[in-house]
This record gives sequence, C-alpha cells and structure tokens, in this order.
Amino acid sequence: MQQDTIWALKDEVREFSLPFSRQIVMMLGAFWQSGVRNRVLTYTVALLVVILATVYAQYRLNQWNVPFFNALERRDLSTFIQQLQVFAVIAGSLLVLNVIQAWLNQITALFMREGLARDLINLWLKPGRALKLAHLGAIGINPDQRLHEDARNLSELTTSLAIGLVNSTILLASFVGVLWAISDTFRFSIGGDEVAIPGYMVWAALLYAGLASLLSNVVGRRLPALNADRYAKEAELRFALMRTNENLVAITLARGEENERKRIHGAISTVLHVIRRLALGYTHLTWVSAGFGWLSTVAPILIAAPVYFAGNLTFGGLMMAVGAFNQVNAALRWYVDNFRQIADWKATLMRVSTFRNALTALEKEPQREGIRYSTTGDRTIVLRGLELYAAQGGSSRNHGLRLPSDEVFHTGERLMINGEAGADRRFLFQALAGAWEWGSGEIATPPDGRMLFMPQKGYFPHASLREALAYPFDPAAFQDDRLLAVLDEVGLSPLAAALDLLERWDRKLAEEDQIRLRIANALLIEPDWLVIDDILEGLEEETQRELADVLSRMTDTALIYIGRSPAFEAVTRPRLIHLQPLSFFPSETPPTAPSPRSVRGTS
Repeated sequence: MQQDTIWALKDEVREFSLPFSRQIVMMLGAFWQSGVRNRVLTYTVALLVVILATVYAQYRLNQWNVPFFNALERRDLSTFIQQLQVFAVIAGSLLVLNVIQAWLNQITALFMREGLARDLINLWLKPGRALKLAHLGAIGINPDQRLHEDARNLSELTTSLAIGLVNSTILLASFVGVLWAISDTFRFSIGGDEVAIPGYMVWAALLYAGLASLLSNVVGRRLPALNADRYAKEAELRFALMRTNENLVAITLARGEENERKRIHGAISTVLHVIRRLALGYTHLTWVSAGFGWLSTVAPILIAAPVYFAGNLTFGGLMMAVGAFNQVNAALRWYVDNFRQIADWKATLMRVSTFRNALTALEKEPQREGIRYSTTGDRTIVLRGLELYAAQGGSSRNHGLRLPSDEVFHTGERLMINGEAGADRRFLFQALAGAWEWGSGEIATPPDGRMLFMPQKGYFPHASLREALAYPFDPAAFQDDRLLAVLDEVGLSPLAAALDLLERWDRKLAEEDQIRLRIANALLIEPDWLVIDDILEGLEEETQRELADVLSRMTDTALIYIGRSPAFEAVTRPRLIHLQPLSFFPSETPPTAPSPRSVRGTS
C-alpha cells in the first residue's frame, strides 16, 4: 500500500473519531438506553456493598498488626495464639468476600458485554446500514473485530477497571485518615531540634505514588494507539485466513497456495511488527512499575525508620504504619499498576466508539445530490433521465451508462435489460436496489411493492434448509407442502428429506443447485417484482431453458432480467431495453464511496 493511501485510510477513520470525553459520554448514553442497565446497576450496588465490607475487614486487619507484632516483640505466647484466632476470622471473612466479588465481577462483565454487543449489532444491521458502512472506507473494514473482540475487551476491561478504581478510592478514603493519625505524632531530631510534620506518612505516600504515575504516563503514552493498531492488524490477519479458507477450491485449482502463503505470512509479519513495538513499550513500562513495586517493600519502613530508631514508635506501631502506608500507596498506585490495562481499555474504547459514531452518523447523513429516489402512485416502476457513473471515473472503457429514454415497468411484465460493450449492467441492478447513488435521474418505485433482488452471488444463512429456503422470512409462515412443492418445481425434490438439516448450503450444494434453491426461494416468497442479475450465465443451455421456464410461470410477478440470456429471451419473450455506455465522465467526480439508501431484499 502506498503511503498516501495509508494516510487516506487514517483520515477516513479520524473523521468519525471523538475526543476522549465524548467517547465516554457516548458509551454511557448507550449503556443507559440498553436493556441490561437495571441488571448491571443491581450487581453494581451488590459489588459496592462487598467492596465496603472488604475494606472494613482490611481496616480491622491493619489494626490487628499492633497487638500481634507487640506480642511477638514481648514473646507473649498466649496473646500470640489469641491474635492468630482473630486473624483466622478476619482472613476467612476476606476470603469469602473475595470469592463473592470475583463472581459479581464476572457476571457484571457478562451483562456489560451483552448490552454492548446487542447495541452494536442492532445499529449495524439496520436496513442498508451495514452496506453503507462497508462503503465508507477504512472504518468499514473488518467490522467483526469491533463487534466481537473489541466489544468483549471493552466490557471486561471496563468492569475490571471500574471495580478496581472504586475499591482503591474507598481504600484511600479509609486508610488515609488512619495513616494521618498514625504519623501525626511523628517527630524527628534534626541537629538536636525536634521537627514534626503533620501527616508525614500521607505526604510521603502521595509523593511516592505521584512520581510513579507521572513516569508511567510518560513512558507508556503511546501504548493506547499501539494497542488500537494491533487490533486492526489482527483483524486483517483473521480476514486473510478466513478468505483463504472460504476459497480453498479455487486456490487449489489455480495452484495458488504459494501466493496465499506469502500473503498470509505478510499479514503475520505486520501483526508481529506491531507486537514488537508493544513489547518494547511494555518493557519500558516495566522499569517503572516493577521498580516502584519492589521499592515499596522497604519504602514505608525507610520513611518511618527515623521515628522508630528515635524510640518514638513501637515495633507494632511501625508495622501498623507500614500496613496503612501500603494500603494508601496501593490505592494511589492503582493507575500505575493498571496502566497496561488502561492503555488497552482506551484503545478498545476508541475503536468501539469510533465504530458506533460512524453507525449513528449514517442516520444523520444529509441527502446527497445524485439519483433521486421516489415512489409512484400506482403499481409501476418509472426511470426518468437515468445516468449511472462508474466509481472514480471507471476505466478508460467504462465511464458508466445511460438509459436511452424514460421507461415505465408494469406488474407482470417481462423485461430483459442488456447493453453495449462498456455499459456495466450491474450499476443498474444496484441502483434499482437503492445501493448506487453515483449518477443522475430518478427511480420511482411502488410504495407497497414487494421487490426481491437476486444478485449473481447469492447468500444462504448457516441454518436449516427450511430457513435457507424461506430467507429472510420466518419459515413457520410456510406449510411443508408448499416448501416441498417449490423444491420439486425447481428440480430439487431429492432435498425434501433435508428440510431440517443444518448445513453450509453454499458449500454443500453445487453452483447450479444453489441457483435452483434461490429460484425456489423466489417462488415461495412470490414477490411483486423480481430483479435478476444474470444468474443464468454460465449454466448449460438446457438448464438455462429449464430454469427460465420455471421463472416464466411466475405470472403475478414482474421479471426484470439484467443481462444477456438467449434462453430467458426465447422462453419469456421479454421486452428488450439496451443500455448505452457513457463516452465521457461527468466533470464533477462523485464521492469516493457510494452511500446506498436501502436494499429491500436480496436472494
């Protein structure tokens, strides 16, 4: 990829990027409108209660340090054993609370993921929107990564980090007072003079944790962007593997394994390059986090040592001060200890919020100049002054096409639309489906007309044959007798016993049988208008005639066949329309990607 193309892709993504504060506001708004809000809030309250109980138990454990270590210092065995019993009660309570908190953490993350995943899927699969997104450029590449892995990471990290932050905040609020009270009486001898610093240990903890946080932020400032880049490259690798797996037959027959191997190895190398940069960043961050972590083992003792050696503090009091310092420091160090997760969270938040913003922006997208779509007052389709332009000027031989005159299509009519060399008929197929806006003129369709579009490459859901046959409608709406009848009509009666069989029908069936199944789908649905994109091309002549005869028996359906098929012409005797190629491209270049309005149905 050329450097200017790379920057163009980045600009496409940046168009939908939001500042961090607006990312938070958007995702909070989505959460508040989700169906899981009440469940998450209920578990959040339960978590808060558990955290408060845990902090209280930790507070009691900190107080326990004084009599326990003083008993050790006095070699008082009976008090030592008594304090061990107290410890067992406190530690047992903490264990139970930790287990409950872990369970609540996982369940809350589960509901968070449910709400986020369903919200994104609902936005993505609104009519026509997924196709619009795919045409927006880089933001529409590999949406599965954002819908699956990014949504999972964001929900789990949000839950984990939020619980950790709340826990640290409560710990800080609880123990900072303890630490202040302990160190409020600390006095130092400097040059024979006694000096007292109110809250001495608190200020030391703030300075210690603040320095660690500052260094972590400086060293790891690039980690969020690197994590986002990694997720994008991982998605590209997964797509390359999936595409290769989906096309194994064609690749094998073309002896293209070596070419695909190089392509996939290239994708792997790109991922590894990003991971190396991440590894270096995490290594640098470890110098800070691990360094301050090990130093915290002796830091509170060193800070309190002058007071202890001056004889103003007992051993038990020293250990209580150390324990309180560690709790305050742990709370203040939350940012440092979780910087790697925070970087990961910010990366996934950026990717998910950018994706969601792009989806919601499509709803508010202003009407573009181009083809005008309207409705007719009767059961007709009207095309007026229609010209369709190729993307970015097309090729030297394909600038687009035009309809030589205004046309009116009536219900029950048979039409075959082909064109001269250089007139790409698929532009018209997509324009009738509302999926092409590069052009001028008007397309008016009936307001209540049921239209079914049959592209050359069909789609079958991974489902039972019954569901594939009725797609996109509920198969329960059709009787078995009707399903069997349409299968028999298209020559697929041997599949009658497989109605409830779950299969990948695009792999299970030969190409010819897939076309038969798609025609059976049209027979079952009985649309008012059936627009076909040359599906008979490439079939045996006898098969073309057979299937054209099946289509001709759809007497209540208008057939619009876009393509050249002598068999369809001979059997249905359609009205012919010839498209003319444009010999020049309009002076104004159309947008770099079409913005389809809606696709009312495909088969």
